[in-house]
Amino acid sequence: MTSDTAASTTPTVLFVCVHNAGRSQMAAGYLRHLAGDRVQVLSAGSEPKDQINPIAVEAMAEEGIDIAGNTPKVLTTEAVRESDVVITMGCGDACPIFPGKRYEDWELDDPAGQGIESVRIIRDDIKGRITALLDEILPAS
Repeated sequence: MTSDTAASTTPTVLFVCVHNAGRSQMAAGYLRHLAGDRVQVLSAGSEPKDQINPIAVEAMAEEGIDIAGNTPKVLTTEAVRESDVVITMGCGDACPIFPGKRYEDWELDDPAGQGIESVRIIRDDIKGRITALLDEILPAS
């Protein structure tokens, strides 16, 4: 019973994009940084790359957030089932839908192949969305 109670008080957020190398990794990095252990954070991709986008790593490092050690992961049905909030970023129909979950699609440019200036804009957009999401999913303390 205790694990159910803990699970219901700690929301799980899953970020999904195609390659799990840029947008979803930056979003997961921000949410972990800003929420700490108040939120369980997952990220995955429908067609994951073999490494994180180095420009995304650099852009996040400028914010004091280290995502360099993260590894892109393949999206699983189980990850979606475990999550309370599923945020997609251009993965289209690859994401399975389960009743009772909150789904959002964030339209964000893909940082792949872009320079640091463009990636900073995407990063800052993600930060604003993460801040708003936290206000919605965590009770005011």
